[in-house]
Amino acid sequence: MITALAAGLVAWLIFPALTLPGALLLGAIVAPPDAVSAAAIGRKLGLPRRVMTVLSGESLINDATSLTLYRVFAAIIAGATLTVWDGIWQFVLAVVIGVVVGLVFGILLHQLRMRVADPVVIGTFGLLVPFGAYAIAEHLGGSGVLAVVAMGLYVGYNAPRTDYTTRQQEAPLWLSADLLLESFVFAYIGLQFRRVLVDLGDESVEHILWLSGAVLLVVLLVRPLYIYPAHALARFWERRRLRRWDRAVAAGRFDPSRQRPGRPPLTPEKMKERITEPALDWRDNAVISWAGMRGVVTLATALAAADIAELPTGPSHAIVIVAFIVTVGTLLLQGLTLPLLIRRLGVASDVDHEADMRALASVRARSRQAGKEFLAEQRALWEQRYGDIDLRAFDAFANRMTKVETDTDHAQETEEAAARPSAEDLVALSRGWLQVRREVLLEERDAGNLDEEVMRELITAMDAEELALDTRGAMRLPGRA
Repeated sequence: MITALAAGLVAWLIFPALTLPGALLLGAIVAPPDAVSAAAIGRKLGLPRRVMTVLSGESLINDATSLTLYRVFAAIIAGATLTVWDGIWQFVLAVVIGVVVGLVFGILLHQLRMRVADPVVIGTFGLLVPFGAYAIAEHLGGSGVLAVVAMGLYVGYNAPRTDYTTRQQEAPLWLSADLLLESFVFAYIGLQFRRVLVDLGDESVEHILWLSGAVLLVVLLVRPLYIYPAHALARFWERRRLRRWDRAVAAGRFDPSRQRPGRPPLTPEKMKERITEPALDWRDNAVISWAGMRGVVTLATALAAADIAELPTGPSHAIVIVAFIVTVGTLLLQGLTLPLLIRRLGVASDVDHEADMRALASVRARSRQAGKEFLAEQRALWEQRYGDIDLRAFDAFANRMTKVETDTDHAQETEEAAARPSAEDLVALSRGWLQVRREVLLEERDAGNLDEEVMRELITAMDAEELALDTRGAMRLPGRA
């Protein structure tokens, strides 16, 4: 929001023909950073997860905030009469309605994903439902963008609970859609750029280039000027929260019995860790400050501004040129130098890797124990159903699973008998074993003991196990083991 206001005011002073609402609209267009480029560079160079989390989270929030401001300023330009308080009320209303609509659609889509096992159907609904959430939120006066963001966050958080085939098909589907959309926007604005320059004329182009340089400079400077004071203020409030927490623990107001049943017990130290934000030093903040590249959101909103805000030709062309130069300028200046900055500051470290290894060891131990308990229960049921003679087959198969070797071909090695377990029984046993391990991961994630990224890596490994199980099962002929 601060970048939008600062860039808008500078644009208005340099190019009064934009008018103040039009200049603020331009500020809202160039304000949201694109975390995709920064995240790609960060993963390649091993940025700490605390930095990656900030980059990803602020991108979502800034996108939603800037697009909601964009909506308000576009309405003003289009002729709506709004006071300052009307604008604030419209902003709040757009946020609340957008989030509520998004959560409703997210819950409905998640329930559908839990009940339908066809990944093609789920993938199709996943592509279409966001458009419905957007349209309904906009019709009700809310922010369609926030509705889609809220829906995506809810569905993504609960994605590990759905069928593994859905998760495996969704990843390449959304990556392809993202690539197509971003490529289209960049190509389209590139094709429009020449016509825009011709329509403006040489004199106007020179003025707009000065405007573009000034807005680019504002975009580059406002981010660090905001991040360092904001971080200092956040640390101040965190210290106050920790002092209140320490006083509450000393006074005996921490009651572990009030925690939700079925969850691992939380000690005062664990609760304190959960209310403490990841510590960022000045080098982390330097990287975050310089990772403000603009991307497809800026270009797409610039292209839509002429139609949505009903802008005349001159200001709309100016907005397109400024948005294009700011986007390309940040990608070149910041994108090309960000890897050098990360290496020079030595931000990348092995701290996250060591913490992940400890978390992996802990959750694997719990997962292994849960798997053993499940197998012990199933062994007793098999003994009742098939008798002692086939417990050897169960034990051999269980040993293979505990070594992450779900070899259902073992079923072919047993002799034919009327009361012996079938291949489907062994597959069901394997699925149950995988399911209890998934539940342990989700419990650890929900309890705050396991990082989301680590949890997803383990879920992906289990999905691969289940895929191998299904592949081998599909190659077998139905029948008894």
